[in-house]
Amino acid sequence: MLGSQLIIRTLHRLGVKTIFSLSGNQIMPLYDACIDAGIRIIHVRHEAAAVFMADAWSQITGELGVAMLTAAPGITNGLAPLYSASQAESPILLISGDSSVAEDGMGAFQELDQVGITRPLTKLSLRPRTAQELYPALESAVAQALAPRRGPVHLALPFDLMTAETGLAELPAAAQSREAVPADAAGMEKLAALVNTAQHPMMLAGPTGARAHMRAVREMLEEALAMRVIPMESPRGLKDPSLGSLAALMPQADLIVLAGKSLDFTLGFGGTGALGKTAQVVAIDPDPAMLERASRLLGERLALALQGDPYAALSAMRATPAPAERPPWRARVDEALRNRTTLNAAASAAGALGPRALCETVQAFLASAPNPILVCDGGEFGQWAQAYCQAPVRIINGMSGAIGAGICYAIAAKIAQPDATVVVLMGDGTAGFHLMELDTAVREQAAIIAVIGNDLRWNAEHLIQMRTYGPNRLIGCELAPTARYHDVAAALGGAGFAAQDSDGLATALGMAANSGLPACINVSLAGEPAPVFSASTQSATGH
Repeated sequence: MLGSQLIIRTLHRLGVKTIFSLSGNQIMPLYDACIDAGIRIIHVRHEAAAVFMADAWSQITGELGVAMLTAAPGITNGLAPLYSASQAESPILLISGDSSVAEDGMGAFQELDQVGITRPLTKLSLRPRTAQELYPALESAVAQALAPRRGPVHLALPFDLMTAETGLAELPAAAQSREAVPADAAGMEKLAALVNTAQHPMMLAGPTGARAHMRAVREMLEEALAMRVIPMESPRGLKDPSLGSLAALMPQADLIVLAGKSLDFTLGFGGTGALGKTAQVVAIDPDPAMLERASRLLGERLALALQGDPYAALSAMRATPAPAERPPWRARVDEALRNRTTLNAAASAAGALGPRALCETVQAFLASAPNPILVCDGGEFGQWAQAYCQAPVRIINGMSGAIGAGICYAIAAKIAQPDATVVVLMGDGTAGFHLMELDTAVREQAAIIAVIGNDLRWNAEHLIQMRTYGPNRLIGCELAPTARYHDVAAALGGAGFAAQDSDGLATALGMAANSGLPACINVSLAGEPAPVFSASTQSATGH
């Protein structure tokens, strides 16, 4: 068995049936091995797209997402989405081809310290140096990716190890899954005491808690503990428009449980402005570094730091009947999350479709579509989409604040769930990053619907410059009115539509769905600031 066959057959045994990739010299042995293993390669137009798609695959399925890139420029093209995956807590395995071990230090073609580059972006980054190290390295990487807190891992595979004989005729025996280490008993007792007696508790979860495969766990905890589990996955933190006016209610909580939610900028670094002055805080996290950070930032306000999987710990906690004050408080939390009363409503330009009207038209389509999946890219328009559109399964640009991945996410979602109606909303700026992946969608028969809100500018940056420097010092914001994004989709073999108003958009959505093709709808849009639903100061986070 060759090294390449060992890697691919092991992935197949782990349940991997799809790999996102862009071909290159150093990974050709792995491509060849995929044929015999029956693993599908989704061949993209840019390496970054492969990593974004692997990220979306893991978010949609809850499984390991796999991306495969070639050496040096290939792996470095995938770094930005690797950062996004780390912030989204997505378990992905990034495999990269590498120069041969036998040529180390000799100036080999595309020789590069890949591990040194990816280590800060991953839970684990390895480069085996012998054929005997291949299987243990892959096994360790996959285990790390799937262990709490989930995240990306990287395996750099030297070319000579891929073409070398391993001496194995069969795969090594699969490792036994490790039992989760139970949380500290005394800590569990204190957790129960704090949660069971709190009158106004708030539970904040990290991005993992937002995933569709976690829905049953969230609902079980909400029922058992009589409180809402609120996942946070936006760089706007408590000012995330999809959280309504939650930020205004947060200071009234008497207990805040951070269930795998890192204490960071999205929570004002734990300051009293965000979390209030009186609430006790519980941090449950598998990463001791996150518990140390919470202790350092909160001091005496940290009532408990408990290391472990937060969902396992909370599920194992002995719950008692909630205090009488709990149900009315939960109703207030739910009301705040639903609140869509804007405090910064702007008048749309005459004749232009406002972002709220656009999103409400898309939402009406989603409400009647079979098995809808919503993808929201970043930017100002992305915030409108996150506020006014919803679906049982949703992917957003995530904690990284990156923009431009929307089309990639949507394609992977459609491949993962072929019967789903996948709609992605993005601005005209973000559309420019990966519009050519519509070609991938056509080749893979992934009939997504991409809705582009076209306000002819980078609106987030436009608003920042207007606010900070004034209208006479705008630079680098305008986009061409001659750009016809829908025609690009048609030219690549998909379907393209233009819309000027809500009726035109509704018609285009129906035509796109009936076309059976990847479709792009170019919608003329009035550029407005992202909606704000609380009295909090608007975030300076542009993306």
